[in-house]
Amino acid sequence: MCSVALLELRESGLYSAAGDFYIDPWGPVRRAIVTHAHAGHAHAGCGAYLTARGGEALVGTLAGPDAAIEAIGYGEPVALGAVRVSLHPAGHMLGSAQVRMELGGEVCVVSGDYQLAADTTCAPFEPVRCHTFVTEATFGLPIFRWPAPSDVMADLHAWWRANRDAGRTSLLFAPPLGQAQRVLAALDRAIGPVHSHETVERFNRLYRERGIALAPAGEAAGGRGALAIAPLACHGTPWEKQFGSVSTAFVSGWMRIRGTRRRRSLDRGFVLSGHADWPGLVDAIDATGAETVWVTHGYRAPLVRWLEEHGRRALSLDARWEEPDS
Repeated sequence: MCSVALLELRESGLYSAAGDFYIDPWGPVRRAIVTHAHAGHAHAGCGAYLTARGGEALVGTLAGPDAAIEAIGYGEPVALGAVRVSLHPAGHMLGSAQVRMELGGEVCVVSGDYQLAADTTCAPFEPVRCHTFVTEATFGLPIFRWPAPSDVMADLHAWWRANRDAGRTSLLFAPPLGQAQRVLAALDRAIGPVHSHETVERFNRLYRERGIALAPAGEAAGGRGALAIAPLACHGTPWEKQFGSVSTAFVSGWMRIRGTRRRRSLDRGFVLSGHADWPGLVDAIDATGAETVWVTHGYRAPLVRWLEEHGRRALSLDARWEEPDS
């Protein structure tokens, strides 16, 4: 079990007293380690930020232009108080990281959000051996099992081609940071032109600056046969209406649940996520060799119960990190 000096849950989030820092705090604190730049994991107003190299510009979009952000390479150790800290790839999005902490021979790892599938837009997940592993459980139910991303993209391309041939624009909704870039990097550009909503394009530019190849910017929004990618909040708005005849789709792990597409009034749903599915969660936990697992957010209770039934100590933590559209 992780010692209180190394890691505990406080009102503002996960805190290390021995290092005097928070990990993904739920509000402004003096010193924050940020696993990735999704809202809820990074907040404005902290005195200092530590994150993985490659993600600092993304963290800056939430922390603000004047924030004191330090970025370190994966695997590069730093001393924060008495704690030896290093960051390791989480595979969730550009610059995402797990936080490894060591104190007196005891090792605890906070995963942040992670996925195990290959992804050209970020460094792949790296299992880190530890005594205590703090895991997410966004998709912590056995029903969540992802198809191969290549199969999902093949289905998405077939949908796009059919819309093109019918004279429709394909409107693909996706979380604008991480998921949208994951799709843009895998698109078959030969099918037709691509347009990114300005919210998506804002993050695209930061990815391109890090050498990630995405569909180019500046293509016209109009034109039948095009694919336009945008946040789900654009569905049913005047932005959508500018395209005329459209077919709509959403790309998310939540599309695995029957009825989600229908409730959102969408034509199609594609199951793709930056989070681990149930087998991925189990495999990642096994790879750490952790004796104790803290489960932070998502479907906590089912994962805790499964872990206990399979011989591990497990604890459910009431965390505030949620990403409903992932």
